[in-house]
Amino acid sequence: MSYLQRQYRTLLVSVLVLSTAACLPSKPARVAAVAFTAEDVARAAAKQSDPTVVRAGTPAYLMLLDGLIEASPDSARLVLAGCQAYSTYASLFTAEGDQARTEALYARAREYGFRALSTRADLRGALSGTLPEFSVMLQRFRKGDVPALFCTANSWAKWTAANLDNLEALAELPLLEATMERILELDESYSYGSPHLLLGTYLAAKPAVLGGDIAKAKVHFDRALALADGKFLPAKVLYAKFYVRRIQDRELFVRTLEEVLSAPPDTVPELTLSNAVAKEQAKELLEKTDDHFGEQP
Repeated sequence: MSYLQRQYRTLLVSVLVLSTAACLPSKPARVAAVAFTAEDVARAAAKQSDPTVVRAGTPAYLMLLDGLIEASPDSARLVLAGCQAYSTYASLFTAEGDQARTEALYARAREYGFRALSTRADLRGALSGTLPEFSVMLQRFRKGDVPALFCTANSWAKWTAANLDNLEALAELPLLEATMERILELDESYSYGSPHLLLGTYLAAKPAVLGGDIAKAKVHFDRALALADGKFLPAKVLYAKFYVRRIQDRELFVRTLEEVLSAPPDTVPELTLSNAVAKEQAKELLEKTDDHFGEQP
């Protein structure tokens, strides 16, 4: 099951679902009913070949999910769903250049992620502590916590990238990196190698003065691509966008993105949506090849 699949596990709950839930005898029963129905919706959304269908419903869903969390703040399942939904919308469905909106979405996703993890450890509170203390706390997490850890780290990394002029965000970088390393220790193959994809993207995008390392990024991208095995197309898009463009290899950039465009999106049905979005992104990147590498003579 892909990361995007898990992100959409709680996607697009309809008004009908809420109406049905309202007839149930207790709050726990209502929450359980919504979560159960959302899983069915998520499976259908993950197989959707037209991203515009999902795009159109997401903003209303986010408001709906916020309301459900407000009503049931102790539901770790709903809070994790909030982290996943906000992170997904920010990374896949917010136009480039809308930095303020994207930053706000990732901030909300990160906060929900910390809340989802709080049943195991108070990572939010530990941000003001030392790296050794934070690392000890990370040892409390197990393989079953990887979905919440990954969603939190992904949102945290994207939020940090938008706040590099914020001293507090910069001070958290070692803690973020420790979290990503812990995820790798627990399950490097999670969601087709997404932990390696996240760390590779992070190391390639981060300025060298802050610890960015393009050579280390390549190691993680290579492993992510191997684990994706050509099935998870976002791996190739991120590889082209963050690594290949950085090393200025125009031929590899074009070849990699053309591979994405030529690949069928529905070889694995539950990856259809994530692959369809990746194909859109590959097309947009290819159209701007001259902007990234300069016009050919």
